[in-house]
Amino acid sequence: MQIPSPAEMLRRIGELPAGAPLLERLRGLAGVYLVGGAVRDLLMGGAPSDLDLVVEGDAVQVAKRIGQNLVVHDRFGTSTVQVDGFTYDLARARRERYEHPGALPDVEPAPLSEDLGRRDFTVNAIAIALGGSDAGTVSAAPRAIEDLDARRLRVMHDRSFIDDPTRLLRLARYRSRLGFAVEPRTAELARQAVEDRGLGTVSGARIGTELRLLAREPDPVAAFGALRELGLDTAIHPDFGLKEADADLARRALGLLPADGRRDLVVLALAARGAPRSELGPLLDRLAFSAGDRDVILRAAIDADSIARALADARRPSEIAAAVGAAGPELVAIAGALGAEQAAAEWLERLRHVQLEIDGRDLLAAGIPEGPGIGLGLQAALAAKLDGHAAGKEQELQAALQGPAESRGDGG
Repeated sequence: MQIPSPAEMLRRIGELPAGAPLLERLRGLAGVYLVGGAVRDLLMGGAPSDLDLVVEGDAVQVAKRIGQNLVVHDRFGTSTVQVDGFTYDLARARRERYEHPGALPDVEPAPLSEDLGRRDFTVNAIAIALGGSDAGTVSAAPRAIEDLDARRLRVMHDRSFIDDPTRLLRLARYRSRLGFAVEPRTAELARQAVEDRGLGTVSGARIGTELRLLAREPDPVAAFGALRELGLDTAIHPDFGLKEADADLARRALGLLPADGRRDLVVLALAARGAPRSELGPLLDRLAFSAGDRDVILRAAIDADSIARALADARRPSEIAAAVGAAGPELVAIAGALGAEQAAAEWLERLRHVQLEIDGRDLLAAGIPEGPGIGLGLQAALAAKLDGHAAGKEQELQAALQGPAESRGDGG
């Protein structure tokens, strides 16, 4: 790979939306480097949006020079600063020492060369100076440029997966996103780490964080395929993961999912679907999912089959809505992929957006006493509207009044 000249590298950085304000504020300042995935992508002709910086010196002072909207994370000497709508992460150049496998590292200041040597994969161990006399100059760990040119993922050293087993999950993420091959020795080290239950030395919360990043990849199905390829899905739980048939199901579900749906939750629900119900909740808790995401995944994993059957039996729009109930778009998309595609698509694309012109106050004003009759009346009005039997506020109100009356058996 031919490394561009310093002037060319600065030009590429300056053309990035987040790059121009950075170069302007760091002009003339030595010891500040763009590092990691952004450099990798720049060298491959990409236009990264997330820019991470490493500083040989006081990273907080550099962050203050960039902008005043600053958050400092003291434990690792890192900080986050926002400027003109862009967010930059800064860290002091450091070396790391792991007290035991899976532990969070102890850190101390170090030069850039050692900081690059502590990273996960060689292709992420490349930096570009942003200021000073060497601005635009590329620095790289041994074999980093060679591996990037060969589109190859290689760990920095043989203890990489032992020191931090979450790098196994990052290997799956980069494998799927970049399409790079895994270097043979790295593949062997990963296999050995899985066999030795390396993930068991890491907290469930850290595994969950990496898993959520995997699920948010541009192609989450491919990301979970890489997880399966490396044997990491069953290392998380024996029944977790997207098998080949599940991957096809996931792609169909994602094809049905509307823009306001959560692609990550669809894939996570399908990956969790094979686990016994009694173990699914504890698994999601161990992986530290938020309460809202946990509920969506849990319900989608458990209820998709029954909703698919109900949707398959539905004939009228009101029956489709009744089959869906309070289910969200992720669950309905999965149910559709399980065999009720037409009914699921009808609800996702049209029926869920149907709104009544009346509300409970109209029913109270019409004489329905406060209580369950209000809800029953609104349900009856919505069903009539969905099926084309009520158009406009007056007909909706008539359908609503008829519904509670019929439920009381008084004929109106």
